[in-house]
Amino acid sequence: MKKIRIALAQINPVVGDLDGNVKKIISYIKKARTLRSDIVAFPELAITGYPPEDLLLKQEFIEDNVAAMHKVRKASQGITVIAGFVDRKEGHIFNAAAILSHGKLIDVYHKKHLPNYGVFDEFRYFRSGNRYPLYSIDGIKFSVNIMGKAKDRESLVSARAREYKKVIAYVNMVGGQDELVFDGGSFMVNNNGGVVLRGKQFKEEILALDIEVETVPEKNTSAKQKELKALVCKGEILENLRIPVKLYREKKPALKTRTSRKLLPVEEVYSALVMGTRDYVIKNGFSDVVIGLSGGVDSSLVAAIAVDAIGRDRVKGLFMPSKYTSRESYEDAGATAKNLGMKIITVPINQIHKTHLKTLSEHFKGTKENITEENLQARIRGNILMAFSNKFGWLVLTTGNKSEMSVGYATLYGDMAGGFAVIKDVPKTMVYELCKWKNDGAGRFIIPERVLWKEPTAELRPDQRDTDTLPPYPVLDPILKAYVEEDRSFEEIINTGCDKECAKKVVRMIDHSEYKRRQAPPGIKITPRAFGKDRRFPITNRYKSY
Repeated sequence: MKKIRIALAQINPVVGDLDGNVKKIISYIKKARTLRSDIVAFPELAITGYPPEDLLLKQEFIEDNVAAMHKVRKASQGITVIAGFVDRKEGHIFNAAAILSHGKLIDVYHKKHLPNYGVFDEFRYFRSGNRYPLYSIDGIKFSVNIMGKAKDRESLVSARAREYKKVIAYVNMVGGQDELVFDGGSFMVNNNGGVVLRGKQFKEEILALDIEVETVPEKNTSAKQKELKALVCKGEILENLRIPVKLYREKKPALKTRTSRKLLPVEEVYSALVMGTRDYVIKNGFSDVVIGLSGGVDSSLVAAIAVDAIGRDRVKGLFMPSKYTSRESYEDAGATAKNLGMKIITVPINQIHKTHLKTLSEHFKGTKENITEENLQARIRGNILMAFSNKFGWLVLTTGNKSEMSVGYATLYGDMAGGFAVIKDVPKTMVYELCKWKNDGAGRFIIPERVLWKEPTAELRPDQRDTDTLPPYPVLDPILKAYVEEDRSFEEIINTGCDKECAKKVVRMIDHSEYKRRQAPPGIKITPRAFGKDRRFPITNRYKSY
């Protein structure tokens, strides 16, 4: 038996920032070397950032990424490095892992099982690999695999470890990339499938662990060959590659091993929203953000997330009251800003609304007031938010939730106007859960108490309530989940607690609002199927399921 020290570098790369990613990778190689690690592994496509999408169609990008990989190769002195990059061969490109050791490129492994679902469309770009190399260092054998994200990845990896009696190390990326957030939580399991090391979620770090491994002489590998061949399909190439280095012989510094706890579901969602917002703001070069604070639960939650993401001094709130704005909304918007320590700016819109109505009065003569006059207020607010954005370079964070986006309960060029939609994939019922969790964690009301129990309203007309247009959210959200996320039949949908006419109305609203959603800003994916890349529904469509 021999001991080998394995390090997992859980990093947050930036898509396309090849120089920055290489510098980060090299800095973590140095950390791994300081720990006297024998091997350090980096996440999938760490050099390019993930997912690079149509950057992969640029030949120059592919060549630059290969050159970046060789910079990492030169930095691999004294250690073996496994780093994700894009390989090219015979006119094709591959999602690949470079095995680098002591300044040399030992081998390149090509990912075999390419995901082709939801936001992951690797078939569009990559060719599948057909090799299963087996590497050895000083008599210790290991293999490399590039896995797609699985919801229950720990249970999946543990099952494989138990089945094959092998130690498995899983390194996961951390960080936000447009709609996607990678949660980290890298881990190792022993040959009985038990988790022996787990990293933190939503945090960059390096993990290391010593594992005892049975060594097999190079001349006596027939049994191991048979075992491995049983795992590969007919026609695929099996290779043995020896990495000509020795394990560290000198005394190694002691490791502080730990197994970080898994976050609770609501805690995980909130952390993903914070990291996704932080990375979108910072990676895209914005200094500050601005939010339309209404005194409602959605804008209060977005403000709390933004403050946790980038700090209260960089978050501004615009309160834009009209003649329909209640005293409670004045008080609650002010209380939210005070509790979060953020700046609030008040810009009344009543006079602007009157001017709009007067300008249009001749053209609207003889018609009754309807949603048109209501939506003018939302569009005025959108214009003001964008004016502040243009003047000061602030990124506008929109505050619409998934329930509203699903049924089109939002105004184009109004409350949908902005640069990033923080909670666009968060159902309304979950919005309340997140607010309560935030308050519980703080031990006080960050989100004002009244905001959590007062009836939701857009305040665009006297005594308006969301339930004037929509079913109550505890009824609406299960319908949305069944129809949007689970593709349930109409008969199954009406069993979610809403009657047939209610379900028909909701499904019709979802279908008819696709054109609005296509014009919405990007936002963070936290459910199994988010609008956008996850759900590609035709705008022009006459199919009816009811």
